Amino acid sequence: MRSIVLSIGGSVILSEKGEISFLKELASLLKKISKQYKMFVIVGGGNVARKYIKLGRDLGLDEEVLDSMGIDITRVNAKLLTNILKKSNREIPCTLNDANNVDKPIVVMGGTIPGHSTDMVGAELAEKIGADLFIIATNVDGIYDKDPNKHSDAKQLKQVKIDQLIEIFGTRWTSAGKNIVIDGPALKIIKRAKLTTCVVNGKRLDQLERAITCQPFDGTKIIV
Repeated sequence: MRSIVLSIGGSVILSEKGEISFLKELASLLKKISKQYKMFVIVGGGNVARKYIKLGRDLGLDEEVLDSMGIDITRVNAKLLTNILKKSNREIPCTLNDANNVDKPIVVMGGTIPGHSTDMVGAELAEKIGADLFIIATNVDGIYDKDPNKHSDAKQLKQVKIDQLIEIFGTRWTSAGKNIVIDGPALKIIKRAKLTTCVVNGKRLDQLERAITCQPFDGTKIIV
């Protein structure tokens, strides 16, 4: 069976409003897709993780401890999603091997070790299993030439070359909880593994489904 890895932001899973209807619709979509594809879903920490990381940083905690705290939050978010799905793993995998060994139509996990964002974990897993598609579901409509939350004139990039992104973001991990669309270490893996990668707004489930099923979608395709 073909496989898809979906890295979905914690802020998509758990918004400030905690939208029950959205979570139910997301679960329905993932179950629908899992009839055709083996689904691996990596859940991020979102705003909750960033709040803990900011508090810890203000208290002088080191970056590895802060990242470990963020990873704990990603696993709580993953636990929420997997229990809504009911046809996925009950225990959250802590490693890529653990995830790959789960015999379920949908495998849900969070982060793994400090220095590895959930986007990086998703890219690592996609490379490991030879996934057909890697999707990053964030809270904006793809990749822009500047932050669309801060600049009203930001332009969406329908396609962007991986080398352009690496030139902007680099390939190194610098600190815990960075709020960017995609981080440098994930970009390095995408390039190395030549992963077919799409970035889409995970709150727009119609566009997420179109990206997963390789239809034209409102978002960004990364050219490797």
